[in-house]
Amino acid sequence: GFVFLSMAAAAAPTTSAVVPPWFSRLFDLASRDFGSKVLYASNEFFAAADNLLNPAKAIFIPDKYTENGKWMDGWESARHGNLKRGGRDFCLIQLGVPGQIVGVDIDTLHFTGNYAEYASIEACCVSGEMPWWRLLEADVKWTEIIPRVKLGAGIPGTNNNYFEVPQALQQTWTHIRFNMYPDGGIARLRLYGLIPFPRHIT
Repeated sequence: GFVFLSMAAAAAPTTSAVVPPWFSRLFDLASRDFGSKVLYASNEFFAAADNLLNPAKAIFIPDKYTENGKWMDGWESARHGNLKRGGRDFCLIQLGVPGQIVGVDIDTLHFTGNYAEYASIEACCVSGEMPWWRLLEADVKWTEIIPRVKLGAGIPGTNNNYFEVPQALQQTWTHIRFNMYPDGGIARLRLYGLIPFPRHIT
């Protein structure tokens, strides 16, 4: 059995721009502070997917550029997809500690005309270290915990996109496949949840 280090009150699913108060009682399992890391990203032309895991709020520097264009504090892929043809980009995230994901925030801050239109989240639970390519093989079972949802533009009031994971899917997961459709940018991914510990740990 397990004892959980955080408690969450029952709450209805929400897509409000206001953070649900019970999220503050949970850990951000996607944070670098817990050792979470991006194992693979399908496209990082403008900005690296690792930025998604930064615990700090995304910033904007008007006059900062890279060799590929405007510097952005988030994950931004090249414009290449076609939503009607099933276009998407995705990244694979290994959680620093296995945990139960209860709610998520997909934050598009500062991505205004270039934000991803939709996103979805899948999760799996595997034992031990696994290279990214093994996670894509047929024997690894992925479960969709957040279906494809529409995202708001990256301006205050619409940049935070909060969703509750259905209770039946609030299981212990080790890896995440974060999909954005068809392409574009997302500033941060917050995975609010619980960390299970054996009962003998106090």
